[in-house]
Amino acid sequence: MAEEKKIAKIVIDRELCIGAASCVAIAPGVFALDEENKAYVVDNPPAGGGADNETILNAAMSCPTKAITLYDKDGNQIL
Repeated sequence: MAEEKKIAKIVIDRELCIGAASCVAIAPGVFALDEENKAYVVDNPPAGGGADNETILNAAMSCPTKAITLYDKDGNQIL
């Protein structure tokens, strides 16, 4: 189950990002918007901006364009 896997890397596809900022609203220590109103990763896991695995997963799942991809430590895609 995806929730049980530890998130090790977050990747944002800037071409898909529309700046909805739902990821920022859910996990502001992990995601932010830049001057182009595109999301970027402030702090990748394991620190994750103080957000836990579930919060990061929920933030990624909230993206309306599915621009956020999550990977475990072995490089396997979680989301």
